[in-house]
Amino acid sequence: MSMPLRHCAPLPLRYYVPLALALIAAIIILFTPASGVPSGFTHSDKIIHFTLFFALAYTSRVAAVSASRTVLWTTTFAIASEILQAVLPLGRSGSLLDAAFDVAGAAVGVLVATRIVPVHSAID
Repeated sequence: MSMPLRHCAPLPLRYYVPLALALIAAIIILFTPASGVPSGFTHSDKIIHFTLFFALAYTSRVAAVSASRTVLWTTTFAIASEILQAVLPLGRSGSLLDAAFDVAGAAVGVLVATRIVPVHSAID
């Protein structure tokens, strides 16, 4: 016996714009060649990775992407971005620690969006 598919009307555009902007920022930040990346204090890149993926996960929930799908796509993006940084001719290197901070930021973003500061969306 199969379950009927729920048909949900699309959300207003204002729910998707923050995710689109966060994704554009992520692509720019993660794939800028090394020569264009400003240097910061020690481990500042870990703060950037955490914050960037927090924003991606939080805005994904605002856009009505379920928590499980948000964790799945942000984790996949984190791993893929580190692999691409290692293999593309950007002068950058992939880092397991960066990926760990990406995943931690995404997890906290989902937690905040779901439990601490519920967002207004069609989820739940």
